[in-house]
Amino acid sequence: MARVRFPEGRPATMADLAALPEHVKGEIIDGVLYTSPRPRPPHANIELALGGDLRNPFQRGRDGPGGWWILVEPGIQLPGSPEFSPDLAGWRQARMPTLPERGPIAVVPDWVCEILSPSTRHLDQRIKRPFYARIGVGHLWYVDLEAHTLTVSALEGGRWVELSVHGEDDVVRAEPFAAVEIPLAEWWTGTAAPEGGAP
Repeated sequence: MARVRFPEGRPATMADLAALPEHVKGEIIDGVLYTSPRPRPPHANIELALGGDLRNPFQRGRDGPGGWWILVEPGIQLPGSPEFSPDLAGWRQARMPTLPERGPIAVVPDWVCEILSPSTRHLDQRIKRPFYARIGVGHLWYVDLEAHTLTVSALEGGRWVELSVHGEDDVVRAEPFAAVEIPLAEWWTGTAAPEGGAP
């Protein structure tokens, strides 16, 4: 993760984001441009696995309650932060009945998930965590690729409260998606086992 500084401390713009090389991912948070390498295969694999676990029951209503939009790396635009993109995000359809046909989403997500990797860990935990609290995201998940864990937090009184930590071959019901059981073992396929544990 790198913080890009501009002359005279000017805020980053969409033009700065568009000028980045294709192999670099950029996000603007509170006027600051942060860059990181594009996700590696284990990161992308978990994005797809987790998105699949949630999309059918919670977006399509297959063996689940429906009522959500679940998106992978959506572009979100809020005042002062013209483009940020969680690894996964979800919106209750009661708050956002339809997806925008053009441009980024301008509604704060109800749920965000970040997949921690060496290149993004600092950005996800030190920059984006307080930012998500400040804008009012209701639930935050961290999936740790190295530790094979899922950490579930909820926003209470403007502060993150850790609800649970799960890992390895746990089968979990995690807020705000506790209506359906999610087996975590499939998430770690193709990733190295954490030290002291089995894959």
